[in-house]
Amino acid sequence: MATKLYIVYYSMYGHVEKLAEEIKKGAASVEGVEAKLWQVPETLSDEILGKMSAPPKSDVPIITPHDLAEADGFIFGFPTRFGMMSAQFKAFMDATGGLWRTQQLAGKPAGIFYSTGSQGGGQETTPLTAITQLVHHGMIFVPIGYSFGAGMFEMEQVKGGSPYGAGTYAGDGTRMPSELELAQAFHQGKYIAGITKKLKTAA
Repeated sequence: MATKLYIVYYSMYGHVEKLAEEIKKGAASVEGVEAKLWQVPETLSDEILGKMSAPPKSDVPIITPHDLAEADGFIFGFPTRFGMMSAQFKAFMDATGGLWRTQQLAGKPAGIFYSTGSQGGGQETTPLTAITQLVHHGMIFVPIGYSFGAGMFEMEQVKGGSPYGAGTYAGDGTRMPSELELAQAFHQGKYIAGITKKLKTAA
């Protein structure tokens, strides 16, 4: 039976979604792993999204808390809001109380990826504060550490991401993930997929 890895994200302007797509490619490159993209529900009205010039959502399916129970592992992605996960993703996590009561996610591995507006916008605080959500569910946080190699030490170009996971800088919204940021996202997907597969096989 295939190892199921769910890549669950929220993306308003497409930056996180670009990383998610690359993470899926990396995860799917691991034999025996079935990677699937999911979006969390939007909490803002169409009117507000219009005022924020947000583009239409893609056709990636919307996840429900119940769907999480089917997966063997996760990679969660979101933009930052004042150094923490966006309210949309937090609202989704707040709706997982039923899974928490029965500890259906306990022992399952989970990684984190993210987007910030600037270099001081939360590339480390966003995943660090998000770990609390995993802890209460008993999930196992899987950082990528420095397993991405030389790409972690790039100093000649602006690069998001950290040992916590893949990341990108949105800037004023027009900057999309660079090739190096996408490469790190691919690596994260492949890396966490491999660990998820090992844990499932060992269970």
